[in-house]
Amino acid sequence: MEMTTWLNTAIEKGTEFAVSYGPKIIGAILTYWIGSIIIRKISGFARKRIENSGVDATLAPFFANMFQSILKVLLVLSVVGILGVETTSFAAILAAAGLAIGMALQGSLGNFAGGVLLLIFRPFSVGDVIKAQNFEGEVQEILLFVTILKTLDNRVIYIPNGPLAGGPIENYSREEWRRVDMDFKISGAQDIDQARSVMLTAMNNVQGVAKTPEATVAVTGLTEYATQLQARPYCKPADYYNVWVACQEAIKKSLATHNIIGPTPSQNVIVSQASDYLGHKTKGNNNSATIVQ
Repeated sequence: MEMTTWLNTAIEKGTEFAVSYGPKIIGAILTYWIGSIIIRKISGFARKRIENSGVDATLAPFFANMFQSILKVLLVLSVVGILGVETTSFAAILAAAGLAIGMALQGSLGNFAGGVLLLIFRPFSVGDVIKAQNFEGEVQEILLFVTILKTLDNRVIYIPNGPLAGGPIENYSREEWRRVDMDFKISGAQDIDQARSVMLTAMNNVQGVAKTPEATVAVTGLTEYATQLQARPYCKPADYYNVWVACQEAIKKSLATHNIIGPTPSQNVIVSQASDYLGHKTKGNNNSATIVQ
């Protein structure tokens, strides 16, 4: 009898629970399922719209994922409301948790804010070559908290977005052409015009050097024994390092072929009679000391 009474009581309570909460649970499940399908479709449509608006391919997923996350939060709040939980209390709990997490992750939030600023003001794009925070390389990805650079020697650098957005940034890819500066020294006795002509010919024969704007050679330094000439060809930003290496070699070889030599080191030699440490002249032969300056 006791077992039968317990079973009847359990069935009665189960029936009451099913009648009271069954429709809410079923409604919550259906809402979440249908809502997830709708969110996926809306997010896919939004992503295509973002990509078609001209936003970089790497940045499009960033905006689409953020939009999808916001919709999912709203969906969860709706499901919780259907189950009978007060959404105001739930929102208060989320706000308190968000405040605690925010205080613990101040640096990360600063990096997130920096990432948002980079996306808004766009000082560089994926594929640009930049120099920032004492690092130089090609931008591979712009993420929520860090920006990834790939250096010329194939290293990967992760720069936090907070310092990156707040510091100076050199963008070498923003302009169509980049100038390559290379310094050479020739003897002060050499003809500058001849050296300039030889250097220009050598540069213009290097693959990747632009015809317009034209390469130039400027005198950037003069001493008693040497003349410093700076070669200034232009090239596409992506060809910079190849052009820099090729022009260095071509100009060096061309100058040597035309017997244009570099400055000859000079020495001033002063000959004086040697003395011992007491200041007396040494006996015997007149010893001399050579001082090279």
